[in-house]
Amino acid sequence: MSEQSNLNPPSGLRAPARRLWAAVVDKYVLTPAELVMLSEACRTSDELDRLERAVRALPELTTTGSAGQVKAHPLLGEVRAHRQLLERLAGALNLPDVDQEVGLRAGSRHARTAARARWQRPRDSEVS
Repeated sequence: MSEQSNLNPPSGLRAPARRLWAAVVDKYVLTPAELVMLSEACRTSDELDRLERAVRALPELTTTGSAGQVKAHPLLGEVRAHRQLLERLAGALNLPDVDQEVGLRAGSRHARTAARARWQRPRDSEVS
């Protein structure tokens, strides 16, 4: 358990976002900037949850535009935008994957995967 595990989550978070906060600060030591990023990710997670519940409650996923055309409900765009924002915020934290070595950057992980693929390919002389 890290020394940050006693950090309280930002006020106003709902239970899932508080669990996200606790899961991260209990496992990782974050810089002040990363704590701000985590706080924003938790708030965005809460907003996304509320938006998704609102979409599920809609009678239709379409609405009528100003010219009478059928168009996607505006909440769908907001859900998409919040998902993208949450993905960017989580990525900005650069936390290691479960099976990743601590401190290894995502680019290094991708490079290692590509190198393994190259070395594990059969060579032309071995294929015949």
